[in-house]
Amino acid sequence: MTGAGADRLSLLGRALPSAFELLVVTLAPGRERAYEPVEWRDAIVVVERGTVEVAGPRGDRARFRRGDVLCLSGIPLRALRNGGPELAVLSVVRRRPGRAAVSA
Repeated sequence: MTGAGADRLSLLGRALPSAFELLVVTLAPGRERAYEPVEWRDAIVVVERGTVEVAGPRGDRARFRRGDVLCLSGIPLRALRNGGPELAVLSVVRRRPGRAAVSA
């Protein structure tokens, strides 16, 4: 990719160490996904396509777009929503179940 946005981070198509897994989450335009804390625990999330809004328990929202990197672990959220006109795609990298954290 060249031009505007060429330097945006993407995790799709990258090899990961065996201790990690890559999940791809999609949200159609206008759709909402309830926030389940266990899904996002210790995860790094990259907005690969479109935009996604995170909604707090009091209705406050923050919008993220392609290339933005998020950590949704431990944040009091209510939902993730696609308020844009195109499919939103999130790549989620997290530890595989049963793998312990590496300490230094």
